[in-house]
Amino acid sequence: MNINLTLIGQSITFLFFVWFCWKFVWPPLLGVMKEREQKIATGLQEAERAGKDLELAKRKAAEQLKEAKERAAEIIDGANKRANQIIDEAKQAALTEGDRLKSAAKAEIDQEVNRAKEQLRSRVAELSVAGAEKILSVNIDAKVHDDLIEKLAAEL
Repeated sequence: MNINLTLIGQSITFLFFVWFCWKFVWPPLLGVMKEREQKIATGLQEAERAGKDLELAKRKAAEQLKEAKERAAEIIDGANKRANQIIDEAKQAALTEGDRLKSAAKAEIDQEVNRAKEQLRSRVAELSVAGAEKILSVNIDAKVHDDLIEKLAAEL
């Protein structure tokens, strides 16, 4: 075997292999690599855009959260004011009802006192007539002396 002939054969085979790879293998590989490069570039652009969108969404969410907290604070303040107003109204109603009940009780007490006075007057008149009857030892007719009893009751 001749070494020169072997080297020349291997060189021709290598050149044929390089030409074959250059012609048939390399273009599809370059296309795949270029396509992959474009996908990576697109992915990076989308990631950058998504990052900006995320930052914008965070700002909007923070603004909405702030607005929601302010609105909630307003609602709570309004509810507290309304609760205080209801309490004040209830206190006023209770005071009014208490005054009404006091007035009614006072009127009832006055009526009872007047009834008791009237009963006492009539009882005193009866006792006076009975006492006078015993003192005079004469039977006094209450019907006959009604005017006298009325005058006596009025004086008492």
